[in-house]
This record gives sequence, C-alpha cells and structure tokens, in this order.
Amino acid sequence: MLLAMTTALLFAALIGLAPAMGPALSPANAQLNGKRELNVPAKLVAETQKVQAGQQVTLAFVMTPKPTWHGYWENPGDAGIGMSFDWTLPDGVTAGTARYPVPDRLLISGIMNYIYEGDYAVLVNLSLPDTIKPGPLPISVKSAWLACTDEVCVPEQDELSITLQVVEQAGGKDAVIAQNDAFNHYRNALPRPLGNPATFMVKDDLFRLSVPVPASLDIETPYFFIKEDGIVDYASPQKVNRDGDRLIIETAARGDALKAISGVLKIGPDTGLSLDASAGDVEMSGVPISTGDDSGNFTDGGGQSNAQFGARSTATLLFIALGGAIIGGLLLNLMPCVFPILSLKAISLAKAGGDEAVVRRDALAYTAGVVLVAAALGGLLLALRASGAAVGWAFQLQDPRIIFVLLALVTAIGFNLAGLFELPNVNFGNRLAQKDGAAGSFWTGALAAFVATPCTGPFMAAALGATIVLPPAAALIIFAGLGVGLALPFLLIAFVPAIRSRLPKPGPWLDGFRKAMAVPMFLTAIGLIWLLGRQIGTDGLALSLIFLLCAALILWWLGGGQAKGLSRGVVSTGALIAAIIGGVLFLPGEDAMDSRKMPNASAATLASEPFSEATLAQLRSDNRPVFAYFTADWCITCKANEAAAIQRQETADAFAAANVAVLMGDWTRADPTISNFLEKHGRAGVPLYLYYAPGKDPVILPQILTVSTLTELVA
Repeated sequence: MLLAMTTALLFAALIGLAPAMGPALSPANAQLNGKRELNVPAKLVAETQKVQAGQQVTLAFVMTPKPTWHGYWENPGDAGIGMSFDWTLPDGVTAGTARYPVPDRLLISGIMNYIYEGDYAVLVNLSLPDTIKPGPLPISVKSAWLACTDEVCVPEQDELSITLQVVEQAGGKDAVIAQNDAFNHYRNALPRPLGNPATFMVKDDLFRLSVPVPASLDIETPYFFIKEDGIVDYASPQKVNRDGDRLIIETAARGDALKAISGVLKIGPDTGLSLDASAGDVEMSGVPISTGDDSGNFTDGGGQSNAQFGARSTATLLFIALGGAIIGGLLLNLMPCVFPILSLKAISLAKAGGDEAVVRRDALAYTAGVVLVAAALGGLLLALRASGAAVGWAFQLQDPRIIFVLLALVTAIGFNLAGLFELPNVNFGNRLAQKDGAAGSFWTGALAAFVATPCTGPFMAAALGATIVLPPAAALIIFAGLGVGLALPFLLIAFVPAIRSRLPKPGPWLDGFRKAMAVPMFLTAIGLIWLLGRQIGTDGLALSLIFLLCAALILWWLGGGQAKGLSRGVVSTGALIAAIIGGVLFLPGEDAMDSRKMPNASAATLASEPFSEATLAQLRSDNRPVFAYFTADWCITCKANEAAAIQRQETADAFAAANVAVLMGDWTRADPTISNFLEKHGRAGVPLYLYYAPGKDPVILPQILTVSTLTELVA
C-alpha cells in the first residue's frame, strides 16, 4: 500500500532526523556565542598558579547559582543531569575524577532531586608528568550541566580555560608557591572518606546498608546518597537505626543490586562520609534514630508522610493533565489543521455505512494509529529534552525536511482522492471488508496525529505543560491521552448504536464525495508550501517544488498505467521515494536558512519587536505595559488569533493609546531562548500570550483571543 509505505517513510524520516535536530535546538549554541546568560555560571580556578613537574594541582569549578536556581550532584536522583567534562590537556597531563561536596535534597511532587542551592565547588586534580618542561601550561575544558528552579530546567554548558605556569625547583627544594586559601573551604565541603568498608543488601524490595560509625560520633538527620542509579527508590523515606558502632539504613529498592556500590552518608548539615559497600547480609537491628523533617518522613499535617503526599500530588497532577489532554484532543477535531486528514476517515465511515463490524474494526485501528503516534512523538520529545535539546510540542515542524516529506505525502493523498491513481486500501466495493481497510484506518490515524501536533487548542496547553514536570512514564500517558481524545468521535460512532444508525448508506454518491475531499488536501498542501517558503526562502522553495513536481509526474504515470491495466507499482514507488529523498537532501543548509530575510514585524498593523528577556526586563524597568505573544507559522491557532484579534486596527489603537510595548516571539524555527521561556510558564508549545501591567505579575491570556480580550487589558 503506497499510503502506508509513504506514511511510514515520513515517520522514519522524523526519527532519522531527530538526532540532527538536537544540536541545532540546544540552548548551548546560544550560550557559547554569548547570547544567553547562564543561570548557574561556572568559573575555573586553580589552587596554585605555579606548578612543578611530577606534582598535582587542584582545580575547582566554582558554581554560583542565581537566586531560586540550583545545580545537581553527580547522581541527580529521580530527575536532572550531573556535570560532564571534556578536557583539552597538554601531553602527559591527566585529569582525575571530579569530587563533589555533600549535596542537599529537593522533593517536588514525589520526585527526589540531589542538588546544590547555594554556591558550591567541584574539585578535580591534575597530575603533571616528570618530563614536562617549564613554561605556560594551558588548560581548557568543555563542561555541561543542568540548571533548574522548582518549575523549569535549562541545559547549560561553557568552555572554561586557565593557563598555569610550570616552574623549576629551586636549589633542589620546592619553590615557594602561593596557594588559594579558598580551597580550604572547598575541601571542607567534601565528604570525608570512611576508613572501614560498609555492607549492603537488596532483598524483598528493600535496600539495607550497614555503615561502621563510632557510637561516640554525633549524627544529625542522617541520609544516604547513593552514586549508582537504579538501585533505590530515591523518593522513598529512609529509616535509620543505630546498633552500637553501626548505622543501618533501610529504604525501598528499585532494581537489582550490583556487587558493590558507593555513596555519601550525610551526618550533619554540611558533613558527610564517602563510603564503598560490598554485598552481604544486613539485618535491621538497633534503635531507630530521628531523621529530621527533611528526610522524607515528615507529615503534611494530616498524618500522611511526605512521600505519600508527593505521590498524591503527582497522581492529582496526572489525573488533571490527562483529563485536559483528552478534552483537548477531542477539540482538535474542530481545528482546520486536522480537518483535511479527517476527510479520509469520513470516506472510510461512509463506505462502511451502518456495518457494525466494519465500523468498529476501523475505529479501533484508527485509534491505535492515533495513540501510538501521539505517544511516539511524545517519547521522542522527552528523549530530545533529556539529551539537552530545548524543544517543545510540534518540534518536528520546525525542521523544513519534515515539512517537505509531509507536503509530498499530502499531495499524493490529494491526487489519490481526486482519482489520478488508485491505492489498494481505499478501493471501493468488496475490498472494504478485507484487512486493507483496517490498515488504511491505522495509517489514517497515524497521519492525523502527526498533522494535529501544530495545533494547540483549549485545555491542551496546561496538559502538555504538565509533561515538563511529570516523570517520563506519566508524561507518556498524557501524550497517549491526547491521542485518545483525537480518536474519541470515531470511537463513539463505532460503539454507540444510536449514532452509528445515522450514518448514510454507501452508494454512487461516494465517488463524488471522495473527489470533494481532495479539496481540503490540496488546501493543506498550499499551506505547507507557504510554510516551507517561510522557512527556506523563495530559492529553496523553487528547488523543493521541482522535486514535488517530479513526485506528481510519477503518480500521474502510475495512474496512466492503472487505466491501461499495467502494473507500475514497484517502479513508481521506488521513483517516488527517490524524489522525496532528493527533495530532502537538496534543501538549503542551516546557514542559508538562517540568513533569509524575514518579514518586517514592525510594518504590521500592530507593530512589534523581536522578543528577548533582556528587552522585556528593560521595558518593565521603564514601567511600560508589555504584551508578549509567541507564535509560529505552522500554528493555525496562532495565525487565527493574529488575524481575528492581534493584527486588528482596534487593538493597535488601544495599545498605542496606552503606550503598550509589543514583543513577538517567532518559534517557526527552533529558538532555545523561546523554548526555555515557554517552559518557565508551563507551556510545551505555542501559542502563549502574556500581558505585563506595570509593577504587576504577568497575566496569561486565553489561547483563543478576541479584540475585546486585548482592548479590555488597557481599558
């Protein structure tokens, strides 16, 4: 089936291009070019500026989080990313393992994070060979880390460098070398090594650790930070008993244990012991000791533990977000961006008429296609975010290669509906009861889910925004719920007899109906051509249309052969795929696309300037009201709001009278700055509309705007 094969090619192209999109979308590009100020800036300092051959020197990554921001320990816990280091060192110089200070904990909605909220330093020892010559010693390192608040996370990185001086030994004795006294403070924050080995055991979903600690040692609010991931449930409370010269920690296990583990036992506000433990038998003996309110055992005032409260909060958020996703998906069926694809499903239902078995089979197959693709897109979105890319919902339409593949597919479907050529899975007559009907419904659902992603309707924004803070498994449920909502009308038709009985019976009128449904497909193709031109410019668009014309001629040739009873399916399919691949490969490069001239937003009815957080901050410091809106050319809801409410003379006059500054964030192409700003406001995509009254917190406006909505802001 050509439709199934071409649709599969679309999703294969999406998956294949995803790694290529990562670097382009990463906010690290902006910060390396000095375009974005870091939220957890790092500075590389050395304990001594002068070093000698055969010795070691300690370097410190001094991290200074801004207020409300934090960094992460080497094992970040349930969420987060530890630091990474890519060294560039002179020959013979080696870097040791990074050493971290004792971390703190942050529990949000049942998700445990191991963090640093204040200034902290990560230490690394450099070893110099005996053969190194006196002179300058340049050191550089590319380091990456994650900066977060309680609401948003931003992957950050920087390239740090320092030049030391290798000096000779004076008179057979070490030269006097000045040391940085701050390193005494940095070392005091590190955990002290535990001299004796510890023992751990994983059994019956429980993790137990026995640590040799003198009974005379004062211990306050003990907590064990494990370095290895996948062993314990981080958010579960830790019970601690004291049995003479041993501390025994018990918590919930997550998976199979290793033969050896390591970690840090925190025994005071800023004190910890680093330890290694080997597998053995551990009994929970001794007397329980207090773990303090921050240990995960404190109550919320109603008798529930913090872990129970976090689990309840996560479940509540998941339930609310899932409901919003289902309702939002249902309303997507009314959006113009999805209607052309729904015409394919309408044809299928018209063919089936009132046949209960056929309608139910096709509805379930359609639902499976919708849900699987919605979940797959959500999973890919989460994977790209985890890799450091700043992406949001509908990220695939920020890549012109995906748009071209989608354009070719929509054009092919339009020609098929118009009768230029036939596909086995949309033939009429007796074939509708065969398996091709279910397969066609599945791929129609898959295509509907893919095309629906640029749309963001009511209830969807909050639901998709929740995927930013929910665990990955819960986030995938939200994406699947969106698919269920999108497929819900067809499920109701299939399983509610009163609705199904109203379906028209198949007849000769179907052929005309099918040809009429080609019109919305061609309108969709026109919209995609416009969008592609906006992204790659007129020169690139002309080249793309040449390949699209080749694809259309191939389909015409296929249809001509079918009219003569000739089989040209294999040749035409191969040629069609070659034309699509050629169109993808010959698209303009990133430099050409970035250099294209964008339309002048200042010439619009409501003039605006490009959004930046620096501009927003300056306008607010000047006590000017600000209207900031975030849009994209592929967002139908955005364009509808601009035409109906934003770019209207009434709105422009009201804003001018109130001296309102207008900022526009264009998210048509990937922009990490806008992606991060959207996440700060709990949004996974556009549109987003904000109004800043002087001296007040921003107001998030509805996703469907009217002129009165905007003019009343300044009335």
